[in-house]
Amino acid sequence: MKQQLEILLRCNSENEIVEFKEAKRNYDFNKLGRYFSALSNEANLKRVKQAWLVFGVKDNQTVVGTKFRASPKELQSLKKEVADKTTNRLTFVAIHEIDHSEGRVLMFEIPAAPQGIPIAWDGHYYGRDGESLGPLNLEEIERIRSQSRLTDWSAEVVPSASVYDLAPEAIKVAREKFFQKNPKLVNEAEHWDDITFLNKAKLTINNQITRTAILLLGKSESSYFLNPASATVTWILKDRDGLERDYQHFDCPLLLSVDEVFHKIRNLKYRYMKEGTLFPEEIDQYDPYIIREALNNAIAHQDYELGGKVSVIEFEDGRLCFSNLGLFIPGSVESVIQSDAPESRYRNRFLVDAMVNLNMIDTIGSGIRKMFLIQKKRFFPLPEYELGNNRVQVTITGRVIDIAYARKLAEYPELTLEDIILMDRVQKRKPLKEEQAKHLKALGVIEGRKPNYHISAQVADHSGDRAQYIRNRAFDDQHYKQLIIEYIGKFGTAKRVDINGLLLDKLPDVLDPNQKDNKIKNLLQAMRKEGLIEPEGKSWRKSKTG
Repeated sequence: MKQQLEILLRCNSENEIVEFKEAKRNYDFNKLGRYFSALSNEANLKRVKQAWLVFGVKDNQTVVGTKFRASPKELQSLKKEVADKTTNRLTFVAIHEIDHSEGRVLMFEIPAAPQGIPIAWDGHYYGRDGESLGPLNLEEIERIRSQSRLTDWSAEVVPSASVYDLAPEAIKVAREKFFQKNPKLVNEAEHWDDITFLNKAKLTINNQITRTAILLLGKSESSYFLNPASATVTWILKDRDGLERDYQHFDCPLLLSVDEVFHKIRNLKYRYMKEGTLFPEEIDQYDPYIIREALNNAIAHQDYELGGKVSVIEFEDGRLCFSNLGLFIPGSVESVIQSDAPESRYRNRFLVDAMVNLNMIDTIGSGIRKMFLIQKKRFFPLPEYELGNNRVQVTITGRVIDIAYARKLAEYPELTLEDIILMDRVQKRKPLKEEQAKHLKALGVIEGRKPNYHISAQVADHSGDRAQYIRNRAFDDQHYKQLIIEYIGKFGTAKRVDINGLLLDKLPDVLDPNQKDNKIKNLLQAMRKEGLIEPEGKSWRKSKTG
């Protein structure tokens, strides 16, 4: 083990599977656990057997020694303490105690996460980006989990099922959709019986009924073949207060249920005034393509092994939320839009291929991008994806928030769709990454400081939204200080409530109430330090020394 230590000390620096800690005597137990999770997961992803957490060594590989858990009994009890908080009670392979010339060194040998099982510490997954510790991202979690998926759930044969467990009306519609997709096969298909058609459409395997066939074409009473997986799509209608007004469950055959859910959605007419005319434009709140694409994607990519339902929630304020269980395998929506290409792998490959053959979805990779483009052309907010808690949710808004801004922004010639997606985040008050904000500032389309970005004067002038720009733009602090000085000069003193009344409506709209309150507090403290004002009880007055 001394030789192994020397090998680690010769590393140029720490990396995803080696971490050095000085840890002279005390070290935070939970932080140790987070490193255990991160190093174990990274060892799995790097395809090595173990990772190392080394105590008694500085970041620069200088040995300084450690007195962490100096008692042998206390040190060995650490293995159980770690196991109590990790997935599958995983713990150290061994804890090696090295008597180095510069002091005692502890080498914690951490096993790679088992195939298909990412390791959590206290319910949370951790990983490494170089030397940095942080949450394990969704794509990496899915990479580890997918290692155990030697079979495709959707391709599994149901031995006790037969063609008589499928709905005749669903098979009929499946034939129609298949021939819409493959018109050259119409004449040849005249002589196909049902089982031949099902084999050709890749719904069955060698005349055997698959889970995909039951899911898409099965009779309602055949859904038990899929237990404990659920073949249910739930539609819920909620009012403007989020209270449930109506609901309905739809099950097999999902090929037909998709149309039933589509017609259940109250796709009302929406009117807005077109530029240059007195006559209103009337369109459906939701483009039919977007409804079907979002719903079919949820069915195609649901993780059925988790036993949950696909849900469609309709809000009366003009929003649709589609959700399904399972991680978003591409990792991020941005990566899908930028690549605009088919995914290299799918959770339910057999189901996806069948849905393609039945003209339900397309694997060319443009479905999500097309949803964004449709919303952009309608001047509606872009689709909003929430990826977390092992769930994918997309929200579609069926109304214009600010037609003058949205239209001009969509027509702004220098902006790509990717730029408009970032601008949409600014409109929705969503956070931007530092590099995203820097990019938009370079284009001259946003101003402000993190996290309170707002539309720049250039775009405000382009969109005719000059007034909103002024409301969002912060004045120089000196302007606010001068207002306070003038108020105190006129009235002698000012209570905090008076100063709030003076400044709150003058602070930029991008600040929320708490941020405005903190802004005023910071201004007053800055003026006190500058000797301009001083406290008098619960009031402020001009400083005697100012």
